[in-house]
Parts: sequence; C-alpha cells; structure tokens
Amino acid sequence: MHVQRKAVIGPILTAVLPVVLFEWLRSDRAADVTLKAPQGHFVFVTLVAALAMVVALAVGLAGHRLRNIKVSFMSLAYLSLAGVFLLHGLTTPGFVVHTGNLPAMFAQLSLLLTALWLCLSAASSDHRFIRGLSKWRQWLIPVWLLLLGGLAWFTVRMPHDMDMMPLKSGPFKGAAVIVTCVACLWTMYRYWQSYRHAGFPLQQAIVYSVSFILAAQYIIVEGTNWRLSWWMYHLLLLISLLVMVVGLLRQYFSQGSFSSSLRVLFQSDPRAWLEACKTPSVKALIMATEARDAYTAGHNNRVALYALRLGEEMELSKDKLRAIAQGGVVHDVGKLRVPDAILNKAGKLTPEERLVIERHPVSGYDMCKRLGFMGDELSVIRSHHEKWDGTGYPDRLQGEEIPLLARITAVADVYDALTSSRSYRKAMSHEEAMAIIVEGSGAHFCPACVKTWRRLAATDAEFFAEIAASSRTLRLVRQAAL
Repeated sequence: MHVQRKAVIGPILTAVLPVVLFEWLRSDRAADVTLKAPQGHFVFVTLVAALAMVVALAVGLAGHRLRNIKVSFMSLAYLSLAGVFLLHGLTTPGFVVHTGNLPAMFAQLSLLLTALWLCLSAASSDHRFIRGLSKWRQWLIPVWLLLLGGLAWFTVRMPHDMDMMPLKSGPFKGAAVIVTCVACLWTMYRYWQSYRHAGFPLQQAIVYSVSFILAAQYIIVEGTNWRLSWWMYHLLLLISLLVMVVGLLRQYFSQGSFSSSLRVLFQSDPRAWLEACKTPSVKALIMATEARDAYTAGHNNRVALYALRLGEEMELSKDKLRAIAQGGVVHDVGKLRVPDAILNKAGKLTPEERLVIERHPVSGYDMCKRLGFMGDELSVIRSHHEKWDGTGYPDRLQGEEIPLLARITAVADVYDALTSSRSYRKAMSHEEAMAIIVEGSGAHFCPACVKTWRRLAATDAEFFAEIAASSRTLRLVRQAAL
C-alpha cells in the first residue's frame, strides 16, 4: 500500500510543482526577468540534444539486443525528443535558420512525437499493431533516423516552407497539445499500473519522466519567450530524458557500467548471452519464482540451458536462440500467482487445484507481455505445457500449432523436472528420464525435438553431466543454508 501511495503522489508532485513554480515566476514581473540569450539557447539546446540523441541511439541498440520492444519504443520516443529538439536549437533566430517561428513549432512537435512513441511502449506487446511493428524492429531506428534527417534537411534548405506548417498556432496546435497530454496521461496510467504490481525501476522512471514532459507542455503553451519562467521547460525536458536513462540502467544493466553491460549484450555466444539476458528485473522474477519452492532452485536456468543446447542442435538462428534463452529463464513466472498451499502440496492435487496450476502459463504470459517481451519469448511462457496430441494446457494446441520454441522448451522442462528432487519423490536418473521422454514422442512431445534430444544425449553426455553436477552443488548449498 505504501508503494502504491508513493507511486501516485510522487509523479503528481513532479508534474504540479514545476507548474506552480512557473506560475509564481510569471506572476512576479520582478522575478521573471527577461533572459534573451539566443547564443546561449543555441549552444545549450544543440549540445544537450545532440548528446541525448547519442544516448537514445545506444539505448535503442541495446533494446534490440535485449529483445524488448518496450525499450526500442522508448528509444524512439527519446530519440524523437532529442532529434526534434535539436532542430529547436538549430532554428534559434540568427544562426543556422533565420525565421522566428520554427523553434516554438519544433518544441511542440518534439513533445507530440515523444508522447506517441511512449504510448506505444505502454501497450501490451501482444497487441496486433505492436506485433506488426516488432517484425520490423531492426528497421525502426534506421528508418526513424532517416525521417528525422529528412526533416532537418528540409528545415535547413526550405525554412520558409517549414514555417508554413500549421502546428505552431490555431486549432492544429491545440489538437497537438491535447493529443500529447492524453497520450502522456495514458502512458503514466499504464506504467503506474505495472509499477504497482511489479515495482520495477523502469516503470517508475517512465511515470516520473512523463510527469516532467506534462509540466513542460504546460509551460510551452503558457510561457513567454525569453522569460526566466519560459527557460524552465528546456531544463524539464533534459531532466525527463535523464530520469528515463537512469531507470533503464537500473533495470536492464547489471554489469557495473553502461559500457560493460553493452559489451556483454553484444557477445555472439548464445550461452554467454543467457547471462546477459538475466537483467536485474528478470533476476527479480526468477528469484521470486524460485523462492516459492525450495525444490526448484536453479530450475529456470537449467531449463533455459537445456532448451538453448537443443535449439543449437536443431540449428536455430542466433535470434531464436536468444529468444529461447530469455523465455526459458522466466517460463514459470506465472507460478507467482499460484497459492503456496497448492504450489507446494506434497500429495495429489484435486481437480480444482489442478485448474489453478494450469493457469500459471497464462498468468506468466499476461505478466511478461506488459514488460515488453517479444512474441517468441511469450510463446515459450504460454505454451511450454502444450502436448503434441492436443491434451496439454492452457490452449489445447496440437502438433505444429504449438510454437517451435515452446516445443523445445517442453522437452527441456520435463527432463529437468524428472531429474530434480521434489518433496514427494527423488530425482530420476538420466536414463530413466530419457526413457520417459522417448516414450512420450508423438504424444507429449514433438517427434523431431525428441529425435534431436536423443542425438544430443548420445553425442554430448558431458553437457548433461555438467548441469547435473551444478544442480547437486546448488541443492547442497540450499540445504546447508536452511
């Protein structure tokens, strides 16, 4: 409850206090002095916006490697803020462009585009439109940069034509302001809802960042050029971007620094990338899941390793291997919504309790789609309990209706479950587990996956032995700690 109150009061104050300060300055003519400094405006805005573009671009590249569409949209949002605001600086009268109306127009346009991209980042990643954009995610940043570059070229070459755009006044400006405010409020609401349930740093950061944008929007509309109060919105937009960057660093980068985190993300070895994808937020999900059941310590990581190795043997692309790694490490996150009495029950489950358990893939899917997980990862989370013969859950998919990555993860998940100790039975041997998986080919499991799994077990027995040894070590450590 304390987290919820803080999540509401903090952003409200963040948006309201700058507006109160602005109105106080505006009401006191002696305090709201005129600071007409075109050269200072040109240098400050241009340098800050250029630096912000570099940061936003780096975040976008990292988001692509993280396979998180929300991070990509956030990058595009703040790339828009930085890029169009750069034009706001370049069009300062008397420097690159000599018309006086463009700075105000670009200030409004920067907020409008930023708000629209943030709106997309707040949407669930399984929405049809978001899924469509996700298919082209590798082109989003290059194409958007080309569009921003084209806008800059057109502005420099034909400033008077740009000056005729209707966004700077009249009903078009009013519409832009309304759309910006509505998009910001909806984004804040969506991220506030997510933060209330998950408490992740990035969710909180976006709420605060958008609060600063709302305050800046008010000042852009009500401010008088070159007054001290008018200068406030420049600072607010800079703070907004910095808040977002800090939130991203806290949530997605755990290697000690931004540069070292990026180096890990760009490793080509999928197994090394498995560690990189376990960002602080993902680690929090894993720890919360495994804390509910002491007998499954390390289960998520082992399933991801098994699925990753099986995917390599099936010659999946690097992109698919990254997806199966990230989906595998959180495939059971939906168990956070299962009551302890059912999750840790030693005896046989009742039909009602079984139905509760069978909801965990959907719960995990709903949770992770709000965190920006891509479609391939979501398919692992939702469908790893589907069976080849259509008797699995939650959707009763059959055969190749089941996504390939989920079919692979199903083999890895069952193998690890069989070879791990539970409260009601001891772990099976490798041979016993293999016999059950082979027997389930064509019924529980995809025959092609089982065939490859058998080949992998025959040619790389050392891989299975290494994971078994690490599992025993982890189990002993956990027992000693109890």
